[in-house]
Amino acid sequence: MLDAVRRLHPFTTPEAERLAVLFGIVYFAQGMWYLPNQTITIVLKDAGLSAGLVANFFAVTTAPWLIKPAYGLLSDFVPLFGRRRLSYLVLTSSLAVLAGLSVGVSGTHEYRTLLVLFTVMGLGLAFTDVMADALMVENGRRLNLTGAFQAVQWASIYAAAILVGIVGGWLAHRRHLSGAFLLAACFPLLTLATASLVVREPRVRADRAALRARLRDVRAALSAREVWLVAGFIFLFMFSPSFGPGFLFYQTDRLGFGQQFIGTLGALQSLGSVLGAVTYAPMSRRWPLRRRINVTIGLSAMGVLVYLLYRGPWSAIVIDFAYGWVYMVTALAFLELAARACPPHVEGTFFALLMSVYNAGMQGSQWVGGHLYDAIGFEWLVLISTVSTVIVWLLVPFVPIDAIEARSRHEAAAQVPAS
Repeated sequence: MLDAVRRLHPFTTPEAERLAVLFGIVYFAQGMWYLPNQTITIVLKDAGLSAGLVANFFAVTTAPWLIKPAYGLLSDFVPLFGRRRLSYLVLTSSLAVLAGLSVGVSGTHEYRTLLVLFTVMGLGLAFTDVMADALMVENGRRLNLTGAFQAVQWASIYAAAILVGIVGGWLAHRRHLSGAFLLAACFPLLTLATASLVVREPRVRADRAALRARLRDVRAALSAREVWLVAGFIFLFMFSPSFGPGFLFYQTDRLGFGQQFIGTLGALQSLGSVLGAVTYAPMSRRWPLRRRINVTIGLSAMGVLVYLLYRGPWSAIVIDFAYGWVYMVTALAFLELAARACPPHVEGTFFALLMSVYNAGMQGSQWVGGHLYDAIGFEWLVLISTVSTVIVWLLVPFVPIDAIEARSRHEAAAQVPAS
């Protein structure tokens, strides 16, 4: 019994607990960035934009998430005020707060202004995300808690998404865009305060010799076939055409769902994702990574196909909740693969690179899905997404997952001081 409890709570040292708290709060704040999304979507829909054009808007606003390696390189190579992570966390969280407050206070619905400020807010949060992920990779591999830390991160982001679904639905029903941004802007401020209290980072100075050594590490890692195999594998899985903004059009126009109920469905899906993250934490310490990826891709394909039965309120409740669980355990398996594949000494840069690939695939899938919804409708979109997922499943044997996991564990063991 005690062993089972320990597996569910793997953070057995004060350091691990502090880091878990930090990662949870950073990701919760990041999750609240999505609070205005439903309101933005319905406001643009009311203005006469199609699903494809709304998808274009969100494709632009997520651009900062596609250049995350630049943030990793900057923090790895250029300390700010003597810190590689903390100073950037404070600066970029402040940027996100200011951008969100600007929309909230001005109350603007003007397309270009909204596009620019929402993008700037995303820039601040994307940079903050890279700093948190760099700390997670550096410390997660050393403590052999990579999977557990990621489970905390993603449980937190989907706990935030529960609030996003409930509160965002209420705000979308009232078209209260300024309220959505004012509330979303509060949470990067929480990140700023938490990082200032929790991050314990030694002061460093810019060192040309160290910079040259890290650049050599980057060049060596860029020539590694393994890194690019993982990047391609992640991109192809995430790029499977998803429903994107077209799904809200389907829920509104075909099924007649109200915005409050759509928000509640989002909250239920997020609750399923939180349970998925809780499930993954012990799973990550008991199952080999290859098995987790195989099982979760298969579940993902079935989870997409079942959306053909998405026909009314009760089927929507059951399917959205179940898919939330499936999506979370699948995403965490891929994220753990990305973290374990990162070369040493440049973890921030390469995890950011792989997460940019992840985000590019996800955003690309939503953009394609939005345009496919306009062209062929919902049912064919579900079938295409299912087939794409199954094709990626067939690629698993070509990715050296076992070798990546074994090397990562060896590196972690090598960092443990001899007693």
